[in-house]
Amino acid sequence: MSIVIGIILIVSIILLAIYCIKGYNLMVGMAIMATLFTVLALIGNIFTPNASMAGQSIQDVLTYVYQTGPANWSSSILVYIFFGAFFGRVLIETGIASTLIRKTVELGGDRPGLTMTLLSIITAVIFTSMTGAGPVISIGIIVLPILLSLGISVPVALFSFMGSIMAGMHGNILLFNQFIAMFVSLRPEAAEYTYQMNFPFGITCFFIALVIVNIVANVALRKSKKVRTWAAVSSDAGQTNAPWYSWIAVILPVVGVMAFNIPIILGFLIASLYALITCGKIKGGFVNVTRMLQKQFTDGAIDTAPLIGFLLILAMFNNSAVYVAPYFQALFGNLIPDNPFVLCLVFGLISLLGYFRGPMSLVGCGAAILAIFLSAETVLPVAFLYPLFSCVTLTVQHLDMTQSWVAWGIGYTKVDTKQFMKIAIPTGYVISIICCLLVYFMRGSLVA
Repeated sequence: MSIVIGIILIVSIILLAIYCIKGYNLMVGMAIMATLFTVLALIGNIFTPNASMAGQSIQDVLTYVYQTGPANWSSSILVYIFFGAFFGRVLIETGIASTLIRKTVELGGDRPGLTMTLLSIITAVIFTSMTGAGPVISIGIIVLPILLSLGISVPVALFSFMGSIMAGMHGNILLFNQFIAMFVSLRPEAAEYTYQMNFPFGITCFFIALVIVNIVANVALRKSKKVRTWAAVSSDAGQTNAPWYSWIAVILPVVGVMAFNIPIILGFLIASLYALITCGKIKGGFVNVTRMLQKQFTDGAIDTAPLIGFLLILAMFNNSAVYVAPYFQALFGNLIPDNPFVLCLVFGLISLLGYFRGPMSLVGCGAAILAIFLSAETVLPVAFLYPLFSCVTLTVQHLDMTQSWVAWGIGYTKVDTKQFMKIAIPTGYVISIICCLLVYFMRGSLVA
């Protein structure tokens, strides 16, 4: 029976991948999968006792999936996302983000390749602290018209922008907390693995991704014909520049965590307050200031609302994956390599399966695969597994058409989807392979 259920589970994951490719709602898809996994585990437990359900009633199982999962996730991660979104809104409303972009364009002059590269660097740095469709769109409506007005072809411009965001996400504090929570739900000791511990690996992947994206974008730029499809320079023309000393607000949360071990929420608040003060936004009396702060927090919450809904359902899916892990283990448990180099190489080679929320993506079917690794007889350290899973997810997710802001960018620029993916997918694949091999060289010695 375990083998039969395992096969049904594999078929369901394939169907989920097809569901994602067709562009259907991911939150609904994950809710269906969580229910299917739970039902199959309960049926399997009737015929063969499921070790993960030992001592639990049906009520306990349902509570763990549908109540404990979202509740635990929201108590540990939700606050990070809200305060991070608030900080992102502050950077946008104070004009710091747009000022950095305008100054970068001035530095690049009328040299499209140089301007594209400089904008790529600035965008990547900005998104080490920000995430969410709202901030991406707010920055995108400034950056993309600039690139297109320089004669850069639409596929290259969109790839450069989205690739830069992808690079920044490798060092993003919010995404680290989001993903490590998935490990903690399955292996509580994973909470000891901190952002500071992951930073050397994450920042190395940041630079690798940024360099490769810019090499590919500049090569594609030279091969493509110069076009003049957009006349607008940017959507924020005429706005006042934020003072130069306010610009460091962009990196203050990361600096606070790394240099002074400041709690990340406090880091976001300090950086936000610094940005508001240095840009002269704390004025008009106490009532007006508090009203402005409330608006920024509300706008940030709106920016992240779809993401939060998806992640709460994903927490149900993650917990349901705990109960079906023994069935995956029955099929694939003996196939997991115990050699760290082989494991890293295999992850890199099959990283293409992370596209369209496939089994190599932690924000897709990969949650079930993660459950297999965390419950396997060969216990692999979190300091090895987290970089391995996260580097693939962060790379392919942010160059994937199922990512909300990538879908927005495709609609906004009216790009030919095939042309964009023709650049994005091979590049993401190469970056994933390199980063997976980097896991071996930086963390392979941790595997006994």
